[in-house]
Amino acid sequence: MSDMLKILGFDPARHKISTEISAGITAFLTMAYILAVNPTIFSSVEWMPPRAVFTATAVASAFATLLMALYAKRPFCVAPGMGLNAFFVYTVCIMSGHNWRFALTAVFVEAVIALILSLTNTLTKIANAIPQGLKNAITAGIGLFIAFVGLQSAGIVVKSDTTLVSLGNITQGAALLGVIGLTITCILITLDVKGGILIGIIATTIIGLFIKDPETGEVLTELRGQAVSMPESLSPIFCKIDFRSLLVPDFWVVVLALLFYDMFSVMGSVVALSGKSGYVDSNGNPLNSGKCFAANSIGSIAASLCGTSTMTIFMESASGIGSGGRSGLTSLTTAVCFVLALLFSNVFLAIPAPATAAPLVIIGVMTISSVSDIDWTDYREAIPAFLALVIMPMTYSIADGVFIGIIAYTVLSLVEGKRKDLSPLMYILTILFILKYIFL
Repeated sequence: MSDMLKILGFDPARHKISTEISAGITAFLTMAYILAVNPTIFSSVEWMPPRAVFTATAVASAFATLLMALYAKRPFCVAPGMGLNAFFVYTVCIMSGHNWRFALTAVFVEAVIALILSLTNTLTKIANAIPQGLKNAITAGIGLFIAFVGLQSAGIVVKSDTTLVSLGNITQGAALLGVIGLTITCILITLDVKGGILIGIIATTIIGLFIKDPETGEVLTELRGQAVSMPESLSPIFCKIDFRSLLVPDFWVVVLALLFYDMFSVMGSVVALSGKSGYVDSNGNPLNSGKCFAANSIGSIAASLCGTSTMTIFMESASGIGSGGRSGLTSLTTAVCFVLALLFSNVFLAIPAPATAAPLVIIGVMTISSVSDIDWTDYREAIPAFLALVIMPMTYSIADGVFIGIIAYTVLSLVEGKRKDLSPLMYILTILFILKYIFL
């Protein structure tokens, strides 16, 4: 037992088994929405059965998160990335008119390239080249983005034709449940109740049994079908890579776009989560980030073979870290939960979106503190940091926040005559990102 725990990076002097397991369950429940959302998004693609996509999502997430536990030894959890799945379906398949096998092949090739960059330490060098102030902004920006997603999922924040977004009707339906869940969770966290986030999710789910959707009249928490059911077969979408796609003219454009967004979404998450879990060196750089990148890339390769989109390290992992998770035992627990989800899919899918809103808001609270380490009196640091901070939630893209922040920092450093502060990689990244916005 002790040898297994060592493999997971578990230190009995600093970690508690019960805390790590509770944290892993909390992280899973916070990101379990992907099991419902991913099949819904893929339902727009012909010949990709949603229930088969559900199985692919659970299997790929379990495998990638297990890799993160055993290889990287980090409490980071992996699943198909939000935004990346939308790119797969709406941009590649629907808007560009390619079939889903073309898209799966692009995911496979992109993941192989990302793996090579990980194993050669290129991704780690890129991460370390980013200025510390910008890293702090990335951490806070991702937190704001995740909190925004949570508030939206609960209906607390809704779209508006006049102001783009506005406050939803918090006196009824999902928004009311979201407010109740947020209140319960915040009280538990304030009182320093162990496992407060997990307790909040469970309590909110139970309360959802008594609150109805005003439009449909159905309760927000409802178990559909039998509690236990066998998983759907992967056969319709398993191993459908079509290497003839490599000869299609715009195939490599799709691969490059995927690589950019995947690489910097993962990088942003690693920087943020490493800081919150204490896995950083004296300069604030993530420790052993190359293993995190490699585990994610191998997970994406597996995802493409299973029949789903590119994987990413979920910032929702911060809910587990906030609950005390610090070792690979946390992510191992989450991986086991994904496996169990295959048998209890109807139960896990009964957790309403408002029940996961509060943990996402708490993530924002936990990560926003990093802005205090930014030198706001130095505009060369402050302006790029601010742009990265606000662009992430406002554009619904972690990657775009990183791109714009790096471009702004490089330009302002050159204007101020601080060329020596820029590494060669910063120049290369800036040029690539500018070309990306021009041509992609």
